[in-house]
Amino acid sequence: MSGFTDVAAKTVNQWLADGEAVVIDVREAEELIQARLADAVHVPLSAFNPDLVPTEIGKKVVFLCAIGQRSAQAGTYMVDQGLLDEAFNLAGGIQAWAAAGLPYDSGPAG
Repeated sequence: MSGFTDVAAKTVNQWLADGEAVVIDVREAEELIQARLADAVHVPLSAFNPDLVPTEIGKKVVFLCAIGQRSAQAGTYMVDQGLLDEAFNLAGGIQAWAAAGLPYDSGPAG
């Protein structure tokens, strides 16, 4: 399979639990205070640098934002540019993650 696919929050959670995925959070720094995934790689869309996306780690690359629109832009770009054969979008973003009752961190990082 190749391309860009929306994936449900519970599926992404299972992938993370199984060590099969890495999450790329494309939201802005101030958004991370409200909710963030502990091991997500922060690459804000406003200053998107594809070099910061781990592409050679043998894991599924899942893009995340607030509701799934900015992450779709980033993931589609990575696939369209040939930087990834396949990428995934956390459908509904961090809002869907929280609504599914899945764990996340909040407050200042550190």
